[in-house]
Amino acid sequence: MVKLGTAIVLLLLAPVLAWPGEAPPAAADPVLEKRLTNLASELRCLVCQNQSLADSNADLAVDLRNEAREQIKAGKSDAEIRAWMTERYGDFVLYRPPVKPTTLLLWVGPFVLLVVAVAGLVLYLRRRRLQLVQEPLSDEQHARAQSLLHGEEAGSGSKA
Repeated sequence: MVKLGTAIVLLLLAPVLAWPGEAPPAAADPVLEKRLTNLASELRCLVCQNQSLADSNADLAVDLRNEAREQIKAGKSDAEIRAWMTERYGDFVLYRPPVKPTTLLLWVGPFVLLVVAVAGLVLYLRRRRLQLVQEPLSDEQHARAQSLLHGEEAGSGSKA
């Protein structure tokens, strides 16, 4: 009986507990927020790693957006803010890291893998074709193939 009463109380309180919170107020300067959103969409969340700084709600992402907002208010350019982030967190924070010796594999790697995969496929198909040409069918295999082509069941000799 106590469990039933507890369950009923929880069911009655559930809508109140699940009531959505109020969204944070829109920024006083929509131009600044638009610039921040554009900049944050180019930066990677260091906690989530698969979300941009603009999309993430992780504490670090919120802190970094606030820091970028303060730098924008201080008059820094987007390039200066990206440079600050890169200096502090490395090229990993950028969704489009610059092409340089340390990121060359990142830029060229997918194309190299594609070429290797295509070359491997071509070699495999050539070897397979050569094996088929070099290994003719035995008389038994040839007879079985003929019977299958003519609609006979393999091994029974009767028509299907």
